[in-house]
Amino acid sequence: MAAGDGDVKLSTLGSGSESGSDGSSESPGGAGAEGGGWAAAALALLTGGGEMLLNVVLVTLVLLGAYRLWVRWGRRGLGAGAGAGEESPATSLPRMKKRDFSLEQLRQYDGSLNPRILLAVNGKVFDVTKGSKFYGPAGPYGIFAGRDASRGLATFCLDKDALRDEYDDLSDLNAVQMESVREWEMQFKEKYDYVGRLLKPGEEPSEYTDEEDTKDHNKQD
Repeated sequence: MAAGDGDVKLSTLGSGSESGSDGSSESPGGAGAEGGGWAAAALALLTGGGEMLLNVVLVTLVLLGAYRLWVRWGRRGLGAGAGAGEESPATSLPRMKKRDFSLEQLRQYDGSLNPRILLAVNGKVFDVTKGSKFYGPAGPYGIFAGRDASRGLATFCLDKDALRDEYDDLSDLNAVQMESVREWEMQFKEKYDYVGRLLKPGEEPSEYTDEEDTKDHNKQD
């Protein structure tokens, strides 16, 4: 409210003159105008102070938001930078030489004690260490690590019911499920290193030469 407006309103309210006992009339316009000026000045001061306080609050909120963003993303970036020079288990492990595995030997590579992760599909053993975020102990398919995953992949089952403690010949699967197993086998061959066969009970492991091992790895590359 402007000071002039205040004077007008206060003067209007006090425009009626009061007559003194001596007949002289005294208009309160002078005192009212002075009081109106003080009121208008106080109101202007309060209004200006409120705007200043609002600006301070807004600036504080903006700074607080910026700080929270820095805490959330800045530290994450620093953490990523600190670990940038560290190698993941998949890149630090040497390529596994070709060999065959029994079920007991395969279970040693479930990613819990040994960082290398293997699994079998349709009698073939693959090194899936580079997919540890999927097949590691905390991964969504970690149940297949160190095991024959054929039945689980064929039946789309991620429960322990899809695993066998003994050698699984898959003879009870139907034609559609066996076709699914073969498709999974091809996908694993394209993405991961084939390291050997899953041995049947009583079957002897094959002896692979360095030339055969190199030849197989070159095919996959």
